[in-house]
Amino acid sequence: MTQPPTFDGQRWSNAEADRIELAEANPDWPRRFAEEADAIAGALALPGLKIEHFGSTAVPGLKAKPIIDILLLPPPGAGWQSLVAPLEALGYQYWRDNPAPQRMFFVKGMPPQGQGRTHHVHVMNLADADRHLIFRNWLRNHPQDAAEYQRLKERLAERFPTDREAYTQGKDELVARILGKALRERQMGESGGSVQGART
Repeated sequence: MTQPPTFDGQRWSNAEADRIELAEANPDWPRRFAEEADAIAGALALPGLKIEHFGSTAVPGLKAKPIIDILLLPPPGAGWQSLVAPLEALGYQYWRDNPAPQRMFFVKGMPPQGQGRTHHVHVMNLADADRHLIFRNWLRNHPQDAAEYQRLKERLAERFPTDREAYTQGKDELVARILGKALRERQMGESGGSVQGART
């Protein structure tokens, strides 16, 4: 009897069921984020919670795995464990063995029962989340860097179609280089861009 796939936080035991496939940019992705953000906000009912759309589906025109990455920024003092049950009730699977205790990670969409991953929820404090938001905003405003990032993702997806860890690590150098530019510009006071897409 075939065993159902299990999730270790990074990949499914049946990697073929969780292949990395990039999709053309979809103008429907912001709507999908907004609908899910509304559902999450209603389920959590946590005053002061901020919800951000980030990752490649948050950058117009950028190819991406068609998975909506959602960032939750709970208010200071909020008990993060109280988020688990409401998110599980919305169909998310919580990665309980996450080696980064200062973060939480949830996945929605469980092959083969579903159609594959549809949403990721990341829970962080603002200090940890800042680099992700800076990177997103930079790509939104610098199409040449976004195009270079897309070309790299296409090469990695072709090389590592069933290895999400290698795919992710392969982006690290370019992400660090782009993020370095964004941070230097911010430090010089030239960026002036506010965080976009926040929901409270």
